[in-house]
Amino acid sequence: MKKHYFPMFIDLSDKKVVVAGAGTIAKRRIRSLIEFTDHLVVIAPEVNKELKDLEAEGKLTILRKRYEREDIYDASMVIAATNDKKLNHEIYTACKCLGIPVNVCSDKTKCDFYFPSLALGDDFVAGISTSGRDNKKSRAAVRKFQESPGLRNPAEAADKTKGQDIADQDE
Repeated sequence: MKKHYFPMFIDLSDKKVVVAGAGTIAKRRIRSLIEFTDHLVVIAPEVNKELKDLEAEGKLTILRKRYEREDIYDASMVIAATNDKKLNHEIYTACKCLGIPVNVCSDKTKCDFYFPSLALGDDFVAGISTSGRDNKKSRAAVRKFQESPGLRNPAEAADKTKGQDIADQDE
């Protein structure tokens, strides 16, 4: 049986986190990450209004272009969430060479870490993961936490129109 991933909380507040892509999955990651870092960089040729608004609020920086290897040289963590599997693999390979933890959203075998389902309060962070095995289980568990007064999921903002629950991280 494969071992579980170790749950670890790290301080990202002063760390550069790069998200390559601006689609549905990338936006879920971005919504979660803006709660934890002041140095979030999104790389995408085009972005939607939600991401433009977050940039205007100073919550992230958008590089409106295609990814280039140099974009991640000073990153502490990278999320490859483009709709191009070849590009995601290229990002993965570069991160492995540079020793940068990477999550390739389209390929669980290329993830150094997973995004847990989150519940946040003023002085409380709970992350639940099934190590990428069963998103529904982690979503159900974190919903129990979120029923407590004052807790929320930072990624809940959008995607409701498509019937997607953003508590479904664990990827």
